[in-house]
Amino acid sequence: QFTTRVVSCRAAELRPDGGGEPVRGFQVVLEDTILFPEGGGQPDDRGLIGDVPVLRVTRRGPEAVHFVPTALEPGAEVLLSLDWERRFDHMQQHSGQHLISAIAEQMFGFKTTSWELGRQRSVVELDTPLVTAEQVTALEKSVNEKIRDRVPVTVRELAADDPEVETVRSRGLPDDHAGPVRVVDIKGIDSNLCCGTHVSNLSDLQVIKLLGVEKGKKNKTNLVFLVGNRVLKSIEQSHNTEKALTSLLKNGPGEHVEAVKRLQSSVKLLQKNNLNLLRDIAVLIARDFKSKPAPRQLFVLHRKEGDSEFMNIIANEIGTEETLLFLTVGDEKEAGLFLLAGPVEAVENLGPRVAELLGGKGAGKRGRFQGKAAKMSRRGEVQALLQDFISHQNPEA
Repeated sequence: QFTTRVVSCRAAELRPDGGGEPVRGFQVVLEDTILFPEGGGQPDDRGLIGDVPVLRVTRRGPEAVHFVPTALEPGAEVLLSLDWERRFDHMQQHSGQHLISAIAEQMFGFKTTSWELGRQRSVVELDTPLVTAEQVTALEKSVNEKIRDRVPVTVRELAADDPEVETVRSRGLPDDHAGPVRVVDIKGIDSNLCCGTHVSNLSDLQVIKLLGVEKGKKNKTNLVFLVGNRVLKSIEQSHNTEKALTSLLKNGPGEHVEAVKRLQSSVKLLQKNNLNLLRDIAVLIARDFKSKPAPRQLFVLHRKEGDSEFMNIIANEIGTEETLLFLTVGDEKEAGLFLLAGPVEAVENLGPRVAELLGGKGAGKRGRFQGKAAKMSRRGEVQALLQDFISHQNPEA
């Protein structure tokens, strides 16, 4: 917590990270702050000004701008509270990134070109097209040895024109930077220009887990990692998943993979048999219709189980030169598929209207119009439309 004063407060809007409508609120500048504004690859802090939640903290030149939903009186003394759990997580991930980047460069010459502190996992972008599994293992072993050595992490400030600045690892300063520069030192391992928040000793990182590598931008590789409490949470999630699978599969964790493979084989066989049965049913339905003594100009069928192939087999078997077919598959109360088949001119005329009635979309060619339906319950309205069309085409029908 920290006591400070409100310098200014003005109306503003905040665009949510996930998109959506802007949130109306206020941008507040304080005399000083303990909340970190986003920057340097690290997200911003969260907290409270009094009892007002801080929804975003950004940097504007030398100022930290706090976005809040409620106006605050300029000149008022306020108590600023920090969300420590979020802050400590960011400290662990950021100091972990410094350590990973330094050791990766020392061991293999891989330079870090950027990094991202994500909500679930973090990523270091390395300036190399390839990082082997053996290198990942060796790097993970080395960074965890440094954690066990309890190496101190210190912060110091240098004048921007200090010659020592040139010897410190850096990806450059922001264009609007003013005042001294901040250097984060991991004793005997790394010195790095950085504005972010860090632990005071590598032992606070607890543990680093390198999850592996992913293909990055051209000639670069992304190294994915977790630090500290995120490793514990990941283990907990994996353990809960393992317990659930043990209960479902009725065997031990070591047999889960083989059990799933057997299930996949069984499902594929069942799907193949099911498709063959659906094809046979489609042929039988079509032959039953054709065997009727009096030919009918409209054939309507709905079936819960089925797919596009099922409907097209029926249309092929019945023939569409004289008969208009309206076929649907799926749950009546949910979305499904539809097929309108018949004389080309009739289908071209009726297809878009059928799709509209069913609340869906479709496309057609050569006497067939098919697509997805969102309102299967309106099939009766479609049937009435088709019957009305036929009666107008052939009053004697």
